[in-house]
Amino acid sequence: WAARERMASVIRIKPYYYIHVLDNNANITKVITGPLTFTRKDHEKVVSGPNAMIIIPPRYYCIVKNPVQRDEKGVVFDTSGNAKLRHGDTEVRFEQEPFPLYPGESLQGSVIALKVVKPNEALRLRCIRDFEDGETSRRAGDEWLWKGPGTYFPRVEVQVDEVIKATVIKPNYAIRLRAKKFCTDADGNQRAAGEEWIVRKTGAYLPGADETIVTQIRAHILTEKNALHLRATKTFTDVFKKVRKAGSEWLVTLSEAECHIPDVYEEVVGQVRITILSNRQYCVVLDPLGEDGKPQLGTRQLRKGPVSFFLRP
Repeated sequence: WAARERMASVIRIKPYYYIHVLDNNANITKVITGPLTFTRKDHEKVVSGPNAMIIIPPRYYCIVKNPVQRDEKGVVFDTSGNAKLRHGDTEVRFEQEPFPLYPGESLQGSVIALKVVKPNEALRLRCIRDFEDGETSRRAGDEWLWKGPGTYFPRVEVQVDEVIKATVIKPNYAIRLRAKKFCTDADGNQRAAGEEWIVRKTGAYLPGADETIVTQIRAHILTEKNALHLRATKTFTDVFKKVRKAGSEWLVTLSEAECHIPDVYEEVVGQVRITILSNRQYCVVLDPLGEDGKPQLGTRQLRKGPVSFFLRP
């Protein structure tokens, strides 16, 4: 039907339809929009159409390849009368009046619904072309998060890599994070590439664009009869504000915390059971801890019951 319609001398163009007409004398292709009854001349040829105009409903968008150039007056034409195109470029168009495609333009894909980002979700965006994002300068290769809730309006300079969902940190749980490159975490601390840290705060946590979740950690529950034996793999300051030297070992007991989540630089050696002596028992402890908290190597200590204690590392 469309081929016969294009060969006819009189073409009836419905509302919201259009055709492309080639003037063989001037080699100019123009757009004729309906509603109109078009009479084709001998030197004219209908090369496309009648085609339906592109209709973008609310909260939808489309991508047009090789879009026409525009200025404050509208579409820009060259000296011959052909519409100027931005060859190799693309343009995102949102809700507007139905419009035709000019010769050389094409629709990439179809009309797509805008992406709605839910609460506790984010889009990982990557810049593929330099542009100014408000007061922020984006450079090709930059990555950042667009956090919900909200409706995301795409740009040709930005590519959506993935949808990130927040990780819920339950009580007595934590997550271990690693920085993919130099960045600043959610608490404002600067992190070097490859550095790892622990997030213990209960609730939903959305990792940043330069952060990756290594694993989820479960807390060790402490009671009156057991303690946690730890070893430092690197010199650091623990959650109790104590400086731990690399290789040093210590116990975490119920008197310090009801549960303990090992830090990045803490290695769990094992559980230590309490030693209980009755009033008819005694024991000798080798290398006991002194008042300074360091083992008194080569010494012995007699302990008589009734008493209970943990053997320190």
